[in-house]
Amino acid sequence: MNLLSVLALSLVSLLQSNNQVDLMFVGDAMQHSPQLNAAICADGTYDYSPCFRYVEEDIRWADFAVVNLECPLGGRPYTGFPAFSAPDSYAQQLITSGFDLILTANNHCLDRRDKGLRRTVNVLDSLGIPHIGTYSNAAERAQRIPYITTIKGVKFAFLDYTYGTNGISLQSDAVVDYIDRDLIARDLEKARAHGAQVLCVNLHWGIEYQLQPVQSQRDLADWLIEQGVDLIIGGHPHVVERMEMRHSNAYDKDVLLVYSLGNFISNQRDIDSRGGAMVKVSVTMNGAKPLVHDARYKLFFVQKPSYRGENYVVIPENRPELIRPDSRGEFTRFMQRTHDLVVSHNVNVPAE
Repeated sequence: MNLLSVLALSLVSLLQSNNQVDLMFVGDAMQHSPQLNAAICADGTYDYSPCFRYVEEDIRWADFAVVNLECPLGGRPYTGFPAFSAPDSYAQQLITSGFDLILTANNHCLDRRDKGLRRTVNVLDSLGIPHIGTYSNAAERAQRIPYITTIKGVKFAFLDYTYGTNGISLQSDAVVDYIDRDLIARDLEKARAHGAQVLCVNLHWGIEYQLQPVQSQRDLADWLIEQGVDLIIGGHPHVVERMEMRHSNAYDKDVLLVYSLGNFISNQRDIDSRGGAMVKVSVTMNGAKPLVHDARYKLFFVQKPSYRGENYVVIPENRPELIRPDSRGEFTRFMQRTHDLVVSHNVNVPAE
């Protein structure tokens, strides 16, 4: 091979590497009462700095990392289940740990009613973090949606929808993005009109604690693939559900489908809810066509505190030495059950 050919190949390789965008997604960041008790400090502030330290490397690895905030920032009094309200410092820690986008469309977003929704929007704005799923009014939604961000020269559109809000209805002109095919189709059309090259739809859907997706999830996923979506990322069941790389014949491209990432952090007790999955995926543009590739997952476990002053900590599967002896049994059971009953059904989405 002559020098000119070597230089040409090197240039192509460099362009491809610069064009590759690495994404990372995790599931539900919850805030139960015991988590509040673990985070409170003597001066009345709340410290979450220990919670994500062992997964921050994974979060910061990504060019763009996404998390679902499953608790409004509704102000005091701070409360856990069934009507959540988390301290503002909780969201601040998610940002400090490296997340780039916060999802807010979920069944708990109206736990503090419209006022809590609006306060959440305002706090996230003040923290300087992009967020989608809930809005103070229709005019604000029209300004924010489609949410398009340019990453390494590639325009990504992110959308976020929920199946419901626990039977709580809006009492004002605030907006929640509910799952509605007509709405989603309009948003996708607008995203394309605004130049989006990659389409990512995040969904709060499915049935809680079901280890496999239900038919309604499968049907909606099929429809989204027909619409030309590139990434479909799901949550809500509080357990991990299977992941698939699907090929769209209509668009001749691969699509990443994640039915449920499970919990990112919580105080839930059921063994299948004691952790979750992070999904990493890369997107490279081939001309005008996005190539979704190298999708893989990593499981993690939430270790609860054993004494006052200790906090909840997210521990990845590859760091078992961080697990206390009293938590090893639950850690092992969660990992075995999730591998055997869930991710063994994955299609072309292997472990990292």
